[in-house]
Amino acid sequence: MKYFSEQDNALVTELEFDDFVQAFQFMTHVAGLAEDHQHHPEWKNVYNKVSIRLTTHDAGNQITDQDRQLAEAIESSEAIQSLGARVL
Repeated sequence: MKYFSEQDNALVTELEFDDFVQAFQFMTHVAGLAEDHQHHPEWKNVYNKVSIRLTTHDAGNQITDQDRQLAEAIESSEAIQSLGARVL
């Protein structure tokens, strides 16, 4: 399933979980993926919602392979499915 879409030179998604704990568990998992990829998202969390924006600042805020690879890793992660993420 595709969770990210292109918007304003970035890959973006807004996800909803059942509660804050699930949203935070997801963010913790993504933090590990970001470290593995040495590419870190812009994101925010409000209760059970997590917004992620991927763009490469060093490339003039454009989408690069780094963004695509991290988005793919997030989309294919077990956490996104096991925690029941829903795209808003």
